Amino acid sequence: SNSDLVRIPRAVRGKESSTRLELRSPDPACNPYIAFSAMLAAGMEGVKKKYKLPEATEGNVFEMSDEERKKLGIETLPVSLEEAISLAENSKLLQQALGKSVYDSFLKNKKIEVERYRRTVTDYEIKTYLPLL
Repeated sequence: SNSDLVRIPRAVRGKESSTRLELRSPDPACNPYIAFSAMLAAGMEGVKKKYKLPEATEGNVFEMSDEERKKLGIETLPVSLEEAISLAENSKLLQQALGKSVYDSFLKNKKIEVERYRRTVTDYEIKTYLPLL
């Protein structure tokens, strides 16, 4: 389905070498150089360390309950930029993939982005709280 992190459309038995893979996690607004560096580094680590692939999941993961996903061992991506930054701060793989200078600058800029967002009054807040005043 379109909610899956990794999708393999139209896999044909006997033609595995022509199978296409879609990684659906990168944000379209991302810096492609940083995103692809991180994805390639993660993929290479998986190959080098022979990470075991999870079993394929049939059905729409998006429509599953949290309990159903947990039972199947399906994890979720970070739900906020703050959560993603926290994970990135503890990632030796990301630091190695980007180099210390780019890594440090990237995290610094993302933290600035979070702070700017916190100071923004959203349409939701205006519509919800302004009428109460």
